[in-house]
Amino acid sequence: MITAPMMTQGVDVDLPETTARPLRQSETPVIITIDKKGDIYFDKIKGNQALLRQQLTALAAQGTDRQVLLKADQAVAYGLVVAVMADIKEAGFDKLGMITQPPNKR
Repeated sequence: MITAPMMTQGVDVDLPETTARPLRQSETPVIITIDKKGDIYFDKIKGNQALLRQQLTALAAQGTDRQVLLKADQAVAYGLVVAVMADIKEAGFDKLGMITQPPNKR
């Protein structure tokens, strides 16, 4: 898996830092966000894990070749991040990336 450093508007999350190389993107990816409270957003629409599964299933009916990027606050429990990743994979999406930010140069 490759991480995708990027700046996005919307839900405020404290992203983990990494030095991984950025992903090339040919079309607008689907962005799933988990904020520090554990709230899940599907392209800025707040929901829960059950709603996320429904939205992913509906999106998969249109094709599973789109890239899905997961943007999770670094304070979120690892188990929730893994569960959301599993939901994405179970819906049939293989192009899954993690949104991070480059490390601060001090």
